[in-house]
Amino acid sequence: MAGKLYLCATPIGNLDDMTFRVLETLKSVDLIAAEDTRNSIKLLNHFDIHTEMTSYHEYNKYDKAQYLIQKMQEGIDVALITDAGTPAISDPGEVLVAECHKAGIIVTSLPGPAACITALTLSGLPTRRFCFEGFLPSATEDKKGRKRILEDLKDESRTMIVYEAPHHLKAALDDLYETLGDRRISICRELTKKFEEVRPTTILEAISFYKENEPRGEYVLVIEGKSLKEQDEEKRLSWQDMSIEDHMKYYEDQGISHKDAMKKVASDRGVGKREIYQALLDKEEGD
Repeated sequence: MAGKLYLCATPIGNLDDMTFRVLETLKSVDLIAAEDTRNSIKLLNHFDIHTEMTSYHEYNKYDKAQYLIQKMQEGIDVALITDAGTPAISDPGEVLVAECHKAGIIVTSLPGPAACITALTLSGLPTRRFCFEGFLPSATEDKKGRKRILEDLKDESRTMIVYEAPHHLKAALDDLYETLGDRRISICRELTKKFEEVRPTTILEAISFYKENEPRGEYVLVIEGKSLKEQDEEKRLSWQDMSIEDHMKYYEDQGISHKDAMKKVASDRGVGKREIYQALLDKEEGD
């Protein structure tokens, strides 16, 4: 009988956040795959766990995934842990999970801490709809990819969550301001730890603050999305560059009737249908 893969969430700072279920699982499995065994041994020692460990990280995630799958096919149960938080979230564990599904290995997740959700709930920003971007591509190694992702976020209406290291925070804030403009942002650091800090502010105010204060600790940035009202206004203004005749033609070329096209043009421009009708009539009379 094949073994299973257990995704075990570990504390992101406060060790009291470790769940009983994760503790029991880490003690009972045959093997623990850890992102950094040097970090994880401290956690295991703290909870008196002596299960064998092996490394599973960004630089061996493909080859090691096959090794772990082979072990599970032989009946070995494996627990996957990351340095902090939930495995497979902005983490090489996503590769192992995908390969397990291909191989028919059962995967189960033991929920627990996740910095992105913790920060979102503390942010004071809307939580009903959100998107998670993890770490942005490097500003030096992947400028093109970074710019593309930021441009994709420009019109995002959901609350956005981004991870950032302290030595990259200032550059990230500069790039966010350049692309998104000034938005509300909650800057969260050292979550669940003694010096936990949540700073509700704006991107521009944050840039000013960190010119005087050196970033310390790991950061989660929770950024306000573009409001639907703002999106509608931008769309309405974009139509103003097009003549009413061309605007009508845009819809009629799609097979939409003259009457329905007038309705759509009026809606796009935020005016009444009668105003569009009169403008078209004036144009005909002028010609």
